[in-house]
Amino acid sequence: MEYRTEHDSMGEVQVPAWALWGAQTERSRRNFPIGVGLEPMPIEIIRAFAQIKKAAALSNRVLLPETMTEEKCAAICEAADAILDGSLTAHFPLVVWQTGSGTQSNMNVNEVIANYGNAQAGKALLHPNDDVNLSQSSNDTFPTALHVAAVRSVEGGLLSAVDGLIASLRRLESENGDVLKIGRTHLQDATPLRFSQEISGWRGSLEQDRRMLLAALPPLREIALGGTAVGTGLNAPKGFDLLAAETLSELTGSSFVSAPNKFHALTSLDELVFVHGAIKALAADLMKIANDVRLLASGPRCGLGEIEIPANEPGSSIMPGKVNPTQCEQLTMAAVQVLGNDTAIGIAASQGNFELNVFLPVCAYNFLQSSRLLAESVRSFTERCVRGIRANRERMAQNVERSLMLATALSPYVGYEKAARIAQTAAERGISLREACVESGLLSAERFDEIVRPERMV
Repeated sequence: MEYRTEHDSMGEVQVPAWALWGAQTERSRRNFPIGVGLEPMPIEIIRAFAQIKKAAALSNRVLLPETMTEEKCAAICEAADAILDGSLTAHFPLVVWQTGSGTQSNMNVNEVIANYGNAQAGKALLHPNDDVNLSQSSNDTFPTALHVAAVRSVEGGLLSAVDGLIASLRRLESENGDVLKIGRTHLQDATPLRFSQEISGWRGSLEQDRRMLLAALPPLREIALGGTAVGTGLNAPKGFDLLAAETLSELTGSSFVSAPNKFHALTSLDELVFVHGAIKALAADLMKIANDVRLLASGPRCGLGEIEIPANEPGSSIMPGKVNPTQCEQLTMAAVQVLGNDTAIGIAASQGNFELNVFLPVCAYNFLQSSRLLAESVRSFTERCVRGIRANRERMAQNVERSLMLATALSPYVGYEKAARIAQTAAERGISLREACVESGLLSAERFDEIVRPERMV
């Protein structure tokens, strides 16, 4: 491999000739050979950095026109756009497990933009620190990139995936409004309900999760950009923070505002914890829904078997014809991962010391994995499972007819204890609730039929 010589404040470094990164990126690449190829800095963070660098250049052009010339600003913007369209993805080799402030990733972006701009200009036009990083610090750009990437991942991916699942459940509701089934509490038979009502519970949970996600986002829209090293704004011109936030909003299509307290913005991750808490709530509800679906589909002959789900692939290497609820399983595994990520984010957020939290990359990694993973998992579950759910109406009707908890309808007429005795007698002797009631002498068969009407119990 051919190399070229790059230098930074520590001296010279040999960098692969093809690479657009520079000395600081190369030092990090060598010093942190941890999770290489497996746990790179999330591409969402790199894209957010590109938008930040573009917003900073445009703001500096207004506020520091002698330093940020039109030529330099245009070169930075062109390089940032190349990052955003995916042309330069190969030039971001760094991993999550690096400095806790993400300094090397900030410099990776600075160096790539500078080298790309210089190559396009055919001269040494841009310096990674003096020009691309003008009015900025890693300490305010990485938290800003984290907020931008987090907001965009929720807005652009997770919410749309949840909307798709809600729409499929709403359709399933409308198809099953006339289907009676037995309810279950404590995994035991309970009183009847409509299958559409059970589905509405799933839908209602997701709609509530969606509302909580939207309610949690506004604090995350506050960004640290302009606070520079410790929150004082040293080396940034007056008004940079406000103009940069406004410009970043225009570039991303999402609303961002300058954090009113930069000292808080640099050292606290409470907004991220708050939003991920809403993602955790969504994961918990998805776990419940997926478990309900796979239990209702258990069988097909020796389980509940109240619904049928799509048979997507063979379920066993030894048992012919077996079909497993694999989409439910992938969704529950994804939910477990999100619950674990929430713990990691919470612990990391508690570790801010003085003017900076140095657990930023791991928070970025876990948050973005949660948002991305749930979005993809939910889409798969919706497309390959929920859309194909069919009610086994015959099995549901049989279960309603056999349920002893229809005795609940007897309580107003014979009292709780006598109704319980009727149900216990039916269970012990293996006879129907109707037979046990008639034998008790408390009600006639005709009166029982008038009172115990499952369709009136929903």
